Amino acid sequence: MLPYSIAAIKTETDRNGEHMSWEENVRRVEPYVAGEQPRKPGIIKLNTNENPYPPSPKVEEAAGRMEIEKLRLYPDMNAEKLVNALADTYKVKPEQIFVGVGSDDVLAMAFMTFFNGKRHILFPDITYSFYDVWAEVFRIPYKTCALDEDFRIRREDYLQENGGIVIPNPNAPTGIMEEISVFEEIVEKNPDVVVIVDEAYVDFGAQSMLPLIERYDNLLVVQTFSKSRAMAGMRVGAAFGCEKLIRFLKDVKFSFNSYTMNYPAIELGAAALSDDAYFKEITGKIIKTRERSKKQLAELGFTFADSMSNFLFVTHPDKEAGEIFEKLKEKGIYVRHWNKPRISNYLRITIGTDQQMDRLMEALREILS
Repeated sequence: MLPYSIAAIKTETDRNGEHMSWEENVRRVEPYVAGEQPRKPGIIKLNTNENPYPPSPKVEEAAGRMEIEKLRLYPDMNAEKLVNALADTYKVKPEQIFVGVGSDDVLAMAFMTFFNGKRHILFPDITYSFYDVWAEVFRIPYKTCALDEDFRIRREDYLQENGGIVIPNPNAPTGIMEEISVFEEIVEKNPDVVVIVDEAYVDFGAQSMLPLIERYDNLLVVQTFSKSRAMAGMRVGAAFGCEKLIRFLKDVKFSFNSYTMNYPAIELGAAALSDDAYFKEITGKIIKTRERSKKQLAELGFTFADSMSNFLFVTHPDKEAGEIFEKLKEKGIYVRHWNKPRISNYLRITIGTDQQMDRLMEALREILS
């Protein structure tokens, strides 16, 4: 008699008349490709929308006070210190808050929780590359809604039958902000599905939908610490919604991983929220540099939408974006370029410090001359 393992393989082979491979049971997806993360010294990194300034000094102080001995223990699964700090900052109840490992994790958990029907979910055709990736991973049917020629959403596109909606505001990679009234109409006219508004860049001059979670029980607002609070390396994100939405999110999270938020993230995230003055200072600096950069880029012949984020989405009539991208990289300046329909001739440029942006402008003048 054959040993069990060999017999099992033989049975599997005989059953179908040919050898079965484990690869036939693999879930295949086209993965999301993040922006380059070069580690070369001296480069100017304007490609992943990180904050050019360090986290609050209170974060550094909190890091110094951390008790390393506590790392042997599991962290607080409810992340109460962080959740309570968020509740104090945004004037909502702790029960209206869900925290996760960056807004990516929060959004993915929301996709898994709320988009389980047979109808297509809707999101813009030009937006974050990972929305369609998550839909594929979680086997969610989806449909993209084309932005208009000015890269603005058409609100009527989101009034069709659907299984859920996710829209960023401001949008990425365009940086365009839509008025709150646009989103409120979409939420109000879709009472039978969850509408997610992704506000990763809201702190750079846009309006938040957060106050409306009291009015609409189908609205989920997602934010992150990665951009305006300069903590991309710590991975802290949050969702705000009615208590029932948050309970459903937590049920899925605890079924998946009870300890998504580690001890450093909880401590340092809470510390970042305690320093509102510093938060306003660095976001104000970025906004000022952004407006200055708009004028400089316009003088060089670039055109772009009126961004309300920490980046600009630009194109030039006389030079292909791909060529500018490669030549900037040769000069040690990294920006973002996608070889995709409708946006292949655009570059997304993260707003850096004034000094970094001055070097960018100097390089662009050389490339365009």
